[in-house]
Amino acid sequence: MTRGNQRDLARQKNAKKQAELNKGKRNDNLTVEQRKQRDADLMREKQRKKEEEAAARAAGKVK
Repeated sequence: MTRGNQRDLARQKNAKKQAELNKGKRNDNLTVEQRKQRDADLMREKQRKKEEEAAARAAGKVK
């Protein structure tokens, strides 16, 4: 009544399945509101930098 490597194959299959299930989940321990606030702050900072670069390019062309 030996099972051969059936148990090992089942473990590998289950490990792969669990990895796929957890693939898109985050572990940053933030609530939805906190995540939205963080993302909004990052986008505002990114937009501010783009505006500064555009202003610098515009100032350079004027001279």
